[in-house]
Amino acid sequence: MFHIIPFNTNVDFLRMRNVALVVSILLLIGSIALLATRGLNYALDFTGGTSAELLFEKPVDLEEIRAKLDEAGYQGATVQNFGSENDVVIRLQPRADQANAEQTGGAILEAVTTPDNPGQVISSDFVGPQVGKELAQNGILAVLFVLIGFVVYISIRFEWKFAVAAIVTTAFDVVVTTALFALTQREFDLTVMAGIMSVMGFSINDTIVVFDRVRENFRAANKFSSMEILNRSVNQTLSRTILTSVVALLTVTALYIYGGSSLEGMAESQIFGIILGTLSSIFVACPILYWLGTSKQDLIPKTRDEAELARRP
Repeated sequence: MFHIIPFNTNVDFLRMRNVALVVSILLLIGSIALLATRGLNYALDFTGGTSAELLFEKPVDLEEIRAKLDEAGYQGATVQNFGSENDVVIRLQPRADQANAEQTGGAILEAVTTPDNPGQVISSDFVGPQVGKELAQNGILAVLFVLIGFVVYISIRFEWKFAVAAIVTTAFDVVVTTALFALTQREFDLTVMAGIMSVMGFSINDTIVVFDRVRENFRAANKFSSMEILNRSVNQTLSRTILTSVVALLTVTALYIYGGSSLEGMAESQIFGIILGTLSSIFVACPILYWLGTSKQDLIPKTRDEAELARRP
């Protein structure tokens, strides 16, 4: 059977723990600063407004369309090609005079069309500000519920030090991945949020695989130090970690290339999140366990100790 990484790797990952800590802290601080200063470019899913797809007979100049929209009173419009140079998607922030999606789409077409290049409205959707606010609140609640579910699951399955390390690693992956969209100012919509939630699942799953091996090695090995056991665990799961990440990357890369512009944001969040989650499960999760002083004693259930004491004469 072919393996990307041989089973006998013996890389001293824990030796790089201080460098990994510095890089991780800098990334986290930079990400929080980006989110606080630049913020996310929320799509109409969250802010409300109108999205209209227009199809013209000839290719159009996007800058010219933006200028016409400004003249018509639609300031701050987002104008992008959609599939071809003739197909344009225009997104507008909500206005008080918007009655419904059809009237707004027609008004947009009337503002940008010319006699020598007529167009038609392919689709027009309107999201009210209140609906956008509710979607944003529901999205935040969904993320919080997932995090709480992870905390409960890991706390039951592992000792608390493992739970802390897993949650910190997952939160790191989510914050840094979200900050990527603050840096690029790509629209942050519901599909991107779905991608980030899938990154949470990938990150926690990858970390749990490593932690399972750590727990097994702690229980089986008596003559090794905590650092040696953590290093051995990461090396033993390295082949599986890399293979899983490569397969996942191939899938989301195909989604990015062939899924169309509507799924590009989600695919980008997944590509970046998979790479980051793989690195953090190696360079962040186990070093946190080491700094917390995890040892074999942490994995011995108290109930078992009491039962053994009761059987002694």
